[in-house]
Amino acid sequence: MPGSRKLGRSSSHRMAMLRAMVTFLLENGKIETTVTRAKEVRSMTEKMITTAKTNDLHSKRQVFSFVTKEDVAKKLFDEIAPKYQETKGGYTRIVRIGPRRGDAAEMAIIELV
Repeated sequence: MPGSRKLGRSSSHRMAMLRAMVTFLLENGKIETTVTRAKEVRSMTEKMITTAKTNDLHSKRQVFSFVTKEDVAKKLFDEIAPKYQETKGGYTRIVRIGPRRGDAAEMAIIELV
């Protein structure tokens, strides 16, 4: 289970949102969101990449149970994980980009390094 941030949602809604954001990040390489969400997404994304580096049946089943799109999970095993094979963590970067116009929420871009 992810960290202690509740993000103003029920646990099922929070998990669904995180799964969608992690899938989108792995698919596109970067997303723009609030800093708090970005920190939570970073945690889950790093876990998925680390799991995918093992590339056995068990890790594939774990990733497929979390990532919502099958082609993104395949991309994770075929392209993303091999790229970080020698690296021990730190696969993502969070760059703060200032407050959002509507509610002044601190915004950030999270991207794969």
